[in-house]
Amino acid sequence: MTEAPQELTATPLLQPALEQLRLEGAIFFRSELTEPFAFESTPLALADSLHPGAERLILFHIVARGSCWVSVADGERYRASQGDVIVLPYADEYTIGGDAPAECVSILALVAAPPWDVMPVIRHGGGGARTDLVCGYLYSEDPLFDPAMQALPPVFVVRPPDGALATWVQASIAYSAEHLAPSNESQSPISTRLPELVLIEVLRVHLSTAPAADHGWIAALRDPVLAPALSLLHGAPDRSWTVGALASEAAVSRSLLDERFRRVLGRPPIRYLTEWRMHLAETLLATTDLGVAGIARRVGYRSEEAFSRAFKRGHGSSPSHWRAERGL
Repeated sequence: MTEAPQELTATPLLQPALEQLRLEGAIFFRSELTEPFAFESTPLALADSLHPGAERLILFHIVARGSCWVSVADGERYRASQGDVIVLPYADEYTIGGDAPAECVSILALVAAPPWDVMPVIRHGGGGARTDLVCGYLYSEDPLFDPAMQALPPVFVVRPPDGALATWVQASIAYSAEHLAPSNESQSPISTRLPELVLIEVLRVHLSTAPAADHGWIAALRDPVLAPALSLLHGAPDRSWTVGALASEAAVSRSLLDERFRRVLGRPPIRYLTEWRMHLAETLLATTDLGVAGIARRVGYRSEEAFSRAFKRGHGSSPSHWRAERGL
């Protein structure tokens, strides 16, 4: 799983920017799953019920016990174990399952539709080894969570390092086990702050390896010149981009685009793209069983060799060695 890099403390702009995110509508529920199990969910179908008027949601699952996998539209399985946090920043349709093959059922068959007077608990599976999840829903209008921007992968898994995130994760697990009322119905401010704090710290860990995390990266998502360009790069990192093609599709001049990238993000566009591809590759190497050749294609390299050279330049080791060194 994704590890916290040593340079986490060297991103002075990232933490304040994340703390200024406006998050609303926090809610928890629990899942108690036993092998074999698999269920699918369409979170956006519940968006209006969970937060009236919402057209998007942010969803996360804390693995409180056991292990599972999660997949979205691309079908790739991202694995998570006890203590890990699964994030679906755009609430895409997803499937969660265990180690053994199982018939997949809809989550709507396992839990009543909201609103909930009592914190719902999903119990499902064949009676074998148990996996417990604590699930949180939040809402935000921030561009960071705009599906059109693709600033984040549709699903990613973070393993908390020692520190604030591990503390909030354990507090969230304890809260969900001890309280009967849904967190958004509680009178205690901590009930809604807990999932917000978990998400902020998860994003901090995940984005600490993103290019320009210490150069106002979140602010760049609101920049009228950079936002369209970042949306294009994030949405199609596998495309053979040139500065000219990017400027043309973003409807700005090459010189303005290059200047804005260098001034706001601290690097030219193609260097940003290369670093973004490596950021995506880290997630795929750390949380999926996808081979190096498959990851190379996902992040825009026509050959495994070219991808391996680029990865080694930035990480000091090849993708396969980087994965092996972490016991993945």
